Amino acid sequence: MSKPDAPQDSHSQRLWSVDEHLADVLGTVRPLEPIELQLLDAQGCVLVEDVTVPVALPPFDNSSMDGYAVRTADVQGASEEFPAVLTVIGDVAAGDGELPTVGPGQAARIMTGAPLPPGAEAVVPVEWTDGGTGGGAATGMTPASESPEGAAGEVRVHRAAEARAHVRSRGSDVQAGDLALAAGTVLGPPQIALLAAIGRGTVRVRPRPRVVVLSTGSELVQPGEALAPGTIYDSNSFALAAAARDAGAIAYRVGAVADDADTLRSTIEDQLIRADLLVTTGGVSVGAYDVVKEALTDLSTGDGEVDGAGIDFRKLAMQPGKPQGFGTIGPDHTPLLALPGNPVSSYVSFELFVRPAIRALMGLPDSEVSRPSVRAVLKADKAIGSPAGRRQFLRGKYDAESGTVSPVGGAGSHLIAALAHADSLMVVPEDVTSVEPGAELEVILLG
Repeated sequence: MSKPDAPQDSHSQRLWSVDEHLADVLGTVRPLEPIELQLLDAQGCVLVEDVTVPVALPPFDNSSMDGYAVRTADVQGASEEFPAVLTVIGDVAAGDGELPTVGPGQAARIMTGAPLPPGAEAVVPVEWTDGGTGGGAATGMTPASESPEGAAGEVRVHRAAEARAHVRSRGSDVQAGDLALAAGTVLGPPQIALLAAIGRGTVRVRPRPRVVVLSTGSELVQPGEALAPGTIYDSNSFALAAAARDAGAIAYRVGAVADDADTLRSTIEDQLIRADLLVTTGGVSVGAYDVVKEALTDLSTGDGEVDGAGIDFRKLAMQPGKPQGFGTIGPDHTPLLALPGNPVSSYVSFELFVRPAIRALMGLPDSEVSRPSVRAVLKADKAIGSPAGRRQFLRGKYDAESGTVSPVGGAGSHLIAALAHADSLMVVPEDVTSVEPGAELEVILLG
C-alpha cells in the first residue's frame, strides 16, 4: 500500500473522520426504556432481566419413544427366539394425569412425551415388540381410536432394556433455579420457546426501535408506476427500510417527498409520533435543491415549526458518503440521520452509522453494535486506487475459506447492481492511495 503526503481539504469546513461522526451518533443515542411484552411481541427484542427457571424441564420423567413402559427384570434376556411376554394393563398418553402402576410381568403402552408410570423403569420402543398383535416385530402401534382393546392383552418384547432406557429424566434439560436467559439476550425463536416452556407469558425487554425512512427528490417515482422523462425509481427508501428491519428495527417507509422544504418539514412533523429514529436520504449536499439541508437548517435555527431541533450538516473524510447530517429533532429530541442520496452512498452510510444507532437503541452491547470485520487478502487483477485523505469503502465478495476478498463493480456511488452482488465492504484507510493485489486490508462483513 502506498501512502500520500498529508491531505489538504479544499473546503473551509473541517472534515470529520468516520470515527468521530460515529462517536457523535453513539454518544447521543440512548437505549429505549424497557417495557413488558407478550412473548411473540418480544421477538427480536433485547432482554433486560435475568430469567430463572421456576420449574424443572422436563417437569417429570417421560418417554422419548412410542413403546411400552416395563420393569427391567421382566425383559432381561428377551430375544427374538425367546421374547418376554407381558400383560398390557393400559395406555399412557401425553397429558395423562392418572397413571396405571406397572407390576411384575406387566407393561403399559406409552406414547412419546407421556409420563413414566409408577413401577416402570424403562421404555422399550414398539419396534422391539410385536405391538401386541401376537406376530413378529412391529413397525408402529394401532391407533387407540381404531382399536381401544389394543391397550389390553399381551405384548411380546424381543430385546432387553437397561434401567432408564428411552426415558427423559425430570430436570434433564434445566433444573428449577437455573439461569434460563441472561439480560442482554436477543430473543429469537429458540429463546421464546424456552420462555414459553418455563411458563413465562410476558417478558421485560427493550422494544424494537421504530425507524422512519424518508427519501427526498422530485425526480423519484415509486416502483410499479410509469417513468416520465427525467425521473427514476425510488430505491433508497426500500433499501434503507429493509436494512433497518435487518438491523432489528420496525421500519416505516415514507414515499419520496418532493423537493420542497415546507412539505418536508410537515412530513417530518407528522412522522415524529411514530419514530424513535428518523432517517432521510438525499438533499444534504451543496446543490440549489438540497431540500433536506434547507428544511432542517431552518429547524435547527428555530425558524421552523418543529421545536427541539439541532441538526448539524458536515463533511466526512470518506468515500462514498462525504455529506452527512446528524442531530435531534422534536420535543422528545428524536435522533435524525440525514444520508446522501446516491444509492451506494446512502447504503454505506446506513451500515456505518444508522445500523449502529439502531443497535444502540435496542440496548445491545458495544461488541454487537457494528458489523463484524475481518482481515483479508485482496484478490484482483490490478491495484485499487483510493483518494488521499479519504477512508474508502468498496464493495467486495469475501471468500472465508481462502481468506481473500475481490472487488465487485466500480467505485461509483450510483452502481446499485454491484452492491446487490456484494457481501462485504473493503476498507481503504485515509493514508493509503493504492492497494496492490495480495495486500491485506480490513473487510466489513454485510451478511
